[in-house]
Amino acid sequence: MTDAVLDEVRGRHIRSRGHWLIDFASCNYLGFDWDPEIAATIDPAVQEWGTHPSWSRLLGSPRLYPRIEERLAELLGAPDTLLLPTLTIIHTSVIPVLADDGHVFVEATAHRTVYDGCAVARGQGATLRRFHAERPEELDALLTAAPASAPRLVCLDGVNSMTGNIPDLPALASVCRTHGATLYVDDAHGFGVIGERSPAEPCPYGTRGNAVVRHTGESYDGVVLAAGFSKAYSSLLAFLALPAELKNRLKTAAAPYLYSGPSPTASLATALSGLDVNERRGDALRAGLFRLTTRVLDHLDALGVHTLNTDRLPIVEVPLGDPSDLEQVARFLWQEGIYVTVAAYPLVPRDRVGFRVQLTALHTDEDIDRLNDVLTRLAARYPLRPKG
Repeated sequence: MTDAVLDEVRGRHIRSRGHWLIDFASCNYLGFDWDPEIAATIDPAVQEWGTHPSWSRLLGSPRLYPRIEERLAELLGAPDTLLLPTLTIIHTSVIPVLADDGHVFVEATAHRTVYDGCAVARGQGATLRRFHAERPEELDALLTAAPASAPRLVCLDGVNSMTGNIPDLPALASVCRTHGATLYVDDAHGFGVIGERSPAEPCPYGTRGNAVVRHTGESYDGVVLAAGFSKAYSSLLAFLALPAELKNRLKTAAAPYLYSGPSPTASLATALSGLDVNERRGDALRAGLFRLTTRVLDHLDALGVHTLNTDRLPIVEVPLGDPSDLEQVARFLWQEGIYVTVAAYPLVPRDRVGFRVQLTALHTDEDIDRLNDVLTRLAARYPLRPKG
């Protein structure tokens, strides 16, 4: 499962080296990568705009860009949005701008790309400290000790990329507002999956898929949201939700807007079409995704297996009882036709070595039946971490 070359893809079934597997490593949460309505928008857009808009955004943006930004701001309930190619590019270019020569506080389990952006900020003169999202008092103490005369930036994940859990965003946002700090949230795995809560919501993920800020009932006061279309929307595009004045500042202060090669036309077209599909069918897709995820989590619970997932989002990390079994477990899953993300040390701590299962709306009940059967036989052969 390292550097595997996929020779054929049929939805969530993939072939590698002549071996067919069910893909539980994909992040295409809503199944938009195989949505025929979305795919049909690519050719007309390419005929109108060419395959790639090769201007920097500062020089020229096809009309597709402002259309997406306007639609996105409305969906998120944000003051404004700014589109750039990828979240990695956003983190390494925007975090240093926001931090300047001040103080950056990064959550201990934040995604590596968030930490890399914070490290760039440190290299440009900012101080860097870690904190733990489950300890708001720790963040409060750190911010109290940091001089208010310099910028203070707090960075964390929305939906955690390994546990699939959501932090107490209101508590952390409150601490940041008390100290006049900016809260920077990477919601790569939440946008498109979780959204604003409603009495009429079809599942606990909420409605509209408009990300963690709305899902937790928060506002954008002092909050910058970074997220992407590459997961739930299956398009090479990312964005910031931010105040209009910060957007204008980043147009000249963040290098990707000035210099970076933009997203290809196909990605812009599928992102725009994805917003249409999300509006009409997104809540039904999310309800189906929640149901499939619950089937897997309930099965693991019945087996007495511990998972780090407490919020029932479609990221299910399964730690092993014995980390040294990882190679054999990965081989067993491969041979049984189950393709997952392997979590090995030192990419994760030794007590979290295991594998990650990711569910999508394109999986079928038959796929889940097969996965649960394999998990039952896996648990009988190799010790998985038991529930505490």
